[in-house]
Amino acid sequence: MNSITVFTTTQCPYCVMLKSFLTAQNVDFEEVNVEQNPEIMQQLVAETGQMGVPQSRVNGQWVVGFDPDAIVGLLKK
Repeated sequence: MNSITVFTTTQCPYCVMLKSFLTAQNVDFEEVNVEQNPEIMQQLVAETGQMGVPQSRVNGQWVVGFDPDAIVGLLKK
């Protein structure tokens, strides 16, 4: 079974696009809003080296930014 966690902020247009894409593909995902939990944002930066969102962890692999092709590719593995 696929495991997807999408890390977002409230005002991020790419986060909205990514969530809409996943929903349209009938892909279940967990959303974590890092604005509401700064500690998680610090963990993200430590793990990926990136401050921006969205960041997605797909089956243990990181995808930074709005990259539907990369996410779909990881879901098919």
